[in-house]
Amino acid sequence: MRANKQQAKQLAPMVKKLWPEHSLEALERILSDYICGRESAAFTACVDGVCVGVALCCLRHDYVEGCDTSPVGYLEGIYVDEGHRRRGLAHALCGECEAWAKEQGCTEFASDCELTNTASLRFHLGIGFHEENRIICFKKTI
Repeated sequence: MRANKQQAKQLAPMVKKLWPEHSLEALERILSDYICGRESAAFTACVDGVCVGVALCCLRHDYVEGCDTSPVGYLEGIYVDEGHRRRGLAHALCGECEAWAKEQGCTEFASDCELTNTASLRFHLGIGFHEENRIICFKKTI
């Protein structure tokens, strides 16, 4: 189901498991931005009235690895509480993100994960994504 602004505080601890470098307050603001944004959305998976999963998606207009169109629907983050995994909730959440992106006119949907995140790689491949490329990014202070 599509998340509403009142759920931002409840969803922030789950998103913190994805992005631990952010404070809960910052994550509430980020979630509110996804929920209220014109080019973004947040979806929740609930069991017995309790949110146990969240997915964040948006439209990306910049280059997206392996994609030929713009905008591209993009899965920015997805999390399901450990006790509720392997029940299809994350797959369903991703499906809601894909449907939202299609409603926005997208014909492609993409995502990414760190090279070392093998659990995320298995998840993505398991729900129908295919790997496009592997890169290592560099920077230096000048």
